[in-house]
Amino acid sequence: MINILTITEEQAKKELEKIAKEMAKADEAYYQNDDPYLTDAEYDELKLLNEKLEQKFPHLIRADSPSKRIGAPVKSDFKKVIHKIPMLSLGDIFSEEELVDFVKGIQRFLNTDTDIEFTSEPKMDGLSFSARYENGRFISGATRGDGKTGEDITDNLKTIAALPHFIDAADFPEIIELRGEVYMAKADFFELNAKNEKENKKPFANPRNAAAGSLRQLDANITKERKLSLLVYTWGEVSNIFWKSQSEFLETIQRWGFPVNPYNRLCRNLKEIIESYESLLNTRADLPYDIDGIVYKVNSLELQNRLGFLTRTPRWAIAHKFPAEKAVTRINNIRIQVGRTGALTPVADLEPVNVGGVMVSHATLHNEDEIKRKDIRIGDYVTIQRAGDVIPQVLGVVLEKRSDDSKPFEFPKFCPECGAHAIREEDEAVRRCTGGLSCPAQAIERIKHFVSREAFNIEGLGGKIIEQFFAEGILQSPADIFTLEARNGGDDLFSAASGLHLENRDGWGRKSVENLFKAINERRIITLPRFIYALGIRQVGAATSLLIAKNYGSFSYFMQEMCRGDTEKLISIDGIGEAMAHDVVEFFKEEHNLMIIQKLLNEVKIEEFIDNTAADTAVSGKTIVFTGTLEHLTRAEAKAKAQSLGAKVAGSVSAHTDYVVMGADAGSKARKAQELGIKILSEEEFLQLIKS
Repeated sequence: MINILTITEEQAKKELEKIAKEMAKADEAYYQNDDPYLTDAEYDELKLLNEKLEQKFPHLIRADSPSKRIGAPVKSDFKKVIHKIPMLSLGDIFSEEELVDFVKGIQRFLNTDTDIEFTSEPKMDGLSFSARYENGRFISGATRGDGKTGEDITDNLKTIAALPHFIDAADFPEIIELRGEVYMAKADFFELNAKNEKENKKPFANPRNAAAGSLRQLDANITKERKLSLLVYTWGEVSNIFWKSQSEFLETIQRWGFPVNPYNRLCRNLKEIIESYESLLNTRADLPYDIDGIVYKVNSLELQNRLGFLTRTPRWAIAHKFPAEKAVTRINNIRIQVGRTGALTPVADLEPVNVGGVMVSHATLHNEDEIKRKDIRIGDYVTIQRAGDVIPQVLGVVLEKRSDDSKPFEFPKFCPECGAHAIREEDEAVRRCTGGLSCPAQAIERIKHFVSREAFNIEGLGGKIIEQFFAEGILQSPADIFTLEARNGGDDLFSAASGLHLENRDGWGRKSVENLFKAINERRIITLPRFIYALGIRQVGAATSLLIAKNYGSFSYFMQEMCRGDTEKLISIDGIGEAMAHDVVEFFKEEHNLMIIQKLLNEVKIEEFIDNTAADTAVSGKTIVFTGTLEHLTRAEAKAKAQSLGAKVAGSVSAHTDYVVMGADAGSKARKAQELGIKILSEEEFLQLIKS
């Protein structure tokens, strides 16, 4: 534990560097990838420590300090949107004492002893957005991004029913940016995760991740499938601000038809602010959505203008964070789960405990390093934190309750499912089983993946049925799915002796078996992207499978190149790196995998890939590499435009490249194109080519 009072300048310098790197990594995981690895409490702890160190050593404040940063830079996949008025973040407080200091500080700044009105608004746990209206019509939407630059999510916002597309009100400003939070209600979150589980997809960790991941989809149709909601609580650029207070603004937008939080309150003094906090904290678990605190805002706009802003936060508003939901319970066992790719994941089986209104009996322990770092042992009493997570986390051990005979947990070096060696690569935190598809756990998970929605999409083969069929030897590999009907047997007495006769099993019947066989037979002809994805190659998801299909055209060609270990073409594809190419080649080196593929090829037909997006354009079928800074288009726009016209976009130049489009400050790619004699186009020439 760091002691702020005794820490030296040199120690503080090292600590500030460490915090800056850790929080930048955490911000990228949270804002860009919607997959946080730090809990809110852990993140807030780092933020508070950084703040205290900077207060003590202001001359040590770094250029990359978290105190100077909002969110994270936008992902390159999205078109950028510059916020005319920055979307700032709020300062945080965590106690009643800090709340009192905040209110009294505002009174001192304004040189008054009189009570000041505040609004008290639930702090939604979702993704911030800005929606721009011109002449009453919704024209564009963006995420907060880093506060100055966000991501264009116009099409995605349009799919949310709660957002009006047109406002017909006499006092609606000619230009107005309304800002708020997109969120997913708890009921919709559980429904989505149940659907994902049924389709053997990875569940979202919490409603915030689900909302952010759903809103930040490049395909708005996916967003449309998800049940997202939103609330509005502030504004950005406005051509005519006629409201005099925050409460009047909220009443006005509600009259216009925008949703506002029904738990917003107007507080006339500090006593009412504290009451609003306690009231909302007590009802938090019963709310239909997740909140992680309350936002207090000075109600009067005149006073807000007088108070102004600090470096990156308003002086007139603050976020009062709730304490994370915690409980203490005993670890009865540490169980190792083996995933589809052979990853060994430790899970703590807990003495069931109520955490924030939810009974919790399991908690993730992440990996063996986490167990060692926290010295977690079977039989330990531990502090559990839920904070909205589907699988809670172990914060730490209650050492004073540890028994004298407890022993450190030994992470297995062999797979608990098949006994094969479990190895850990030098640059990985995860230990993996080397058994491949001969490992029952991997085989079961791979069959589940094989029949999932984005793969073969075979209805009627759920996870529990696959587990049962595997245990009984009915399904041992994906190819066995397509021989089920032949092995089931007919109605005559002779076949009854040897057939499976699934229709006689509990919960089945002739009709359900017929429907299963029909669903299987409908998938005997499969598209190339689906087949590649269904193989379950490590790191190869649905999007990567589509890229591979576009660039190779047929499975026989792709398999031939991979078996030869020729990855030049694969690595040149934009979005595929050497690590992924290595995993693909390693998959095809495994004899067991090749045997399963051959069995599948005896049962199914894989269609060759034909890109119908633009059959007769000047660039259809051509491989294009973009390099340097483009003037008229962003790199993401240029790639998307080329792909929409049937081109293949590669990330590196090779003999397979047809065109290199060169912008300003082009580097090695342009030189390599010249060496290989590949045609180089300027941005203007590229635009002229696709126009033709």
